[in-house]
Order: sequence, then structure tokens, then C-alpha cells
Amino acid sequence: MPHHGNEEEHNASPGEERQQEPVIRDNRKVDPVTGQARHPEGGHGEAPQGEAPVDSDGDALAQAEEILNGVEVPAEDSVAQGSAHAEAAELKNDLLRLQAEYVNYRKRVERDRAVAGEMAVIGVLNSLLPVLDDIDAARQHGDLAEGPFAAIATKLETTLKTYGLVRIAETGVEFDPNIHEALIQQSGEDIEVDTVSQVLRSGYKSGDRVLRAAQVIVAVPA
Repeated sequence: MPHHGNEEEHNASPGEERQQEPVIRDNRKVDPVTGQARHPEGGHGEAPQGEAPVDSDGDALAQAEEILNGVEVPAEDSVAQGSAHAEAAELKNDLLRLQAEYVNYRKRVERDRAVAGEMAVIGVLNSLLPVLDDIDAARQHGDLAEGPFAAIATKLETTLKTYGLVRIAETGVEFDPNIHEALIQQSGEDIEVDTVSQVLRSGYKSGDRVLRAAQVIVAVPA
């Protein structure tokens, strides 16, 4: 009587024998060839929706470039860029305003320095006016006709002229209350306006500034 068990073993199909062979599974999460992440179960699996599988480095670069070109800048980034431009424009305006203020400050300092220098010169000239009066008095009395003191007086007067000192001592000119101080008035002949007939004490001015008015005798029309 035939043994059915052995016949079943001998009659097993080739496919059933292959199913009994051990199966080796690669559970690595990263494909060593493509560098792509595998399916959580260990296989390559299907590519995520909206992305194509990448088989080489060149295809990966091309796909990345295509994705980047299609990415739109978020509204938040646009707002940030607009704020940066506005801030840069504001800083530029602040810089221009500071530059204008500095230019005005420098001009004001230079003007104040010039005024301070002028006032210093005027102060020195005013302090020397009594000395000039003494020189005039000595000259009128003939004490400075010649000699070393006459030369010194001449040098002093010449030096003061270089600093803008001008003597007011002319006669025969029209009386000007801005530069003349009338001490005496006398009737004059053949004159139509008040005229300086004699200077009692010289006056001085520096530029347009009158340091001292000249004391004069004025001839008035009869």
C-alpha cells in the first residue's frame, strides 16, 4: 500500500519550496544608493504625493531648483522687506539732516569767531584812544615836530591804521550827527547846510563802527 505522506512531499510544487527559503529584508531608513528616505516599513515605497522619485544626484538638483523657482515669497517676508526699505530711507534722511545741521553749526562758529576777533581789535583800539589824544595835543603844541618821540608816534598811528582805525578830523564837511558831536554852533556866511568849521577833538571809527564821535564846532546858515 503506497505511502501518501511521502508522495505529498515528493509532489510539492517548486513555488512552495521557494516560499520556505529565508527572506532578507533591508530595514535601513536611508537608501545607500539614492540617499532618499525609505518607506517607514523599510522599502523605498512610493514617493510622497506631489514629488517624483529621485534616482540620481543630477535629478535631485534639478528637482530642488524647480521647487525653489516655484516657491512664492510669503506676505510676511514682503512686509519685512518693505519695512527695511522704509527704515533705510529714514536713516538716510536723518543723516542728511545731521549733515545740514553740522554745516550750519560750522558757519555759525566761523561767524562768531570773526565777530569775537573784531570785538577784540575794537577793544584794543578803544584803550589806545587816550594815547592818541595825547599825541594830538603834543603835536599841536609843537612837541612832536621832530625827534625820536615824533617817529614813535607816527609808527603807532600807522600801525593802528592797518587794523582799520580811521581818524575823523575833517573840516569843511557837512555836519553828520552819526560821526560828529556839536559842542558849539556859530553863524556862517555863504553856507547852505550845517558845516563843520573846527574840530576840537578827533573822532575815530573802525570800518562802519564809530568808536568815538568827533567833537566839533558847527557853522549854521545865517
